[in-house]
Amino acid sequence: MTLTMEKENWKKKWYIIIFQHHTRKGRLFDEILLILIVLSVGVVFLDSMKNLHDQYTTLFFLLEWGFTLIFSAEYIIRIIISPNKYKYIFSYYGIIDLISIIPTYVSIFLIGSQYLIIIRILRLLRVFRILKLVRFTSASLYLIHALKHAREKIIVFFGAVLIIVTIVGTIMYLVEGSETGFDSIPTSIYWAIVTITTVGFGDITPNTAFGQFIASLLMLVGYAIIAVPTGIITSEMAMTRKASKKEDANIECKACGNQENQQTALFCNNCGSKL
Repeated sequence: MTLTMEKENWKKKWYIIIFQHHTRKGRLFDEILLILIVLSVGVVFLDSMKNLHDQYTTLFFLLEWGFTLIFSAEYIIRIIISPNKYKYIFSYYGIIDLISIIPTYVSIFLIGSQYLIIIRILRLLRVFRILKLVRFTSASLYLIHALKHAREKIIVFFGAVLIIVTIVGTIMYLVEGSETGFDSIPTSIYWAIVTITTVGFGDITPNTAFGQFIASLLMLVGYAIIAVPTGIITSEMAMTRKASKKEDANIECKACGNQENQQTALFCNNCGSKL
């Protein structure tokens, strides 16, 4: 019985330190964790530079494995002390914590995959919680909600764009031919995508007058198309914000279903029931 209580107390103590940030120890733990994340990402950056990689191969190797072992131990401890282990494992942070340590182990069998450790930078999102900037994430929630409601419109939009670039790419393949670099329909579609997005790499360019005319029209269409998804998402965000304000402004009465009660009301203005 005593051992069980001691075990539970140990888990509770470390749960407060690791999962919560309102205590001094919890904040210190998160700050140290962020520093380690930044250092590990910095090692990946430096290791990608050939001159440094050749000179400090062993050092970078040891540092990468050192950080990975630390984060692996942290991930295991989080699972052990979590009251709801499955909830943590399948949560956003739980998945990111796992993905951030996998590349180093995969690199044993697949050389070069350790550079995918860069995904570890996503763990820096914890800074919002540590620095008490959670209130700023409301804007991201509006954006996510807007994207969710606008997904059908966005899918239709991108489908239309895909049809346009496929048709134009095929036409350019017939008009220009392989002599000017349009040696296949997929290559021509690639050119159409680069042109309609106004990126313009210049690796493939039309030489015929008719081809240049089509390219000019596609560029103009591109400018118009860029504004479409922005308008869709902006409209959905405005509707989401309006709906949110409406929900915040009223309280529904469980007795009569009246939804015209103000947030500060204690009793329903229709039936008088307590809210």
